[in-house]
Amino acid sequence: MTDRITKQPSEIKLIVFACEAGMGSSLMGANQLKKMVKKAKLDIEVVHRPVGQLTDEADVVVVHKGLAAQAKSRVPGAVIVPFTMFMNDPAVKSLVKRLTDGEPVQSAL
Repeated sequence: MTDRITKQPSEIKLIVFACEAGMGSSLMGANQLKKMVKKAKLDIEVVHRPVGQLTDEADVVVVHKGLAAQAKSRVPGAVIVPFTMFMNDPAVKSLVKRLTDGEPVQSAL
């Protein structure tokens, strides 16, 4: 059994919206997340990056569920938030709500 990473909102400075190749619908999802974070007035940077280019600077990685295990292996200290839909996914909305409410976030893996 692995211990799931949990982080407090104050520990989160960088969210990476990760994808397979860095184009298309994942870029739209990343831009939507950026807007949600800005609207919530959170002092958190959101960037878009291919999963193969993840580094340990990421505090949270938002990634399609099919790439979640790969993201976890590249950044074992990050909270991994898998999603299924590139736009309006409940997991992404929940992440922003938890951060806005000052609640800790926990990795799904």
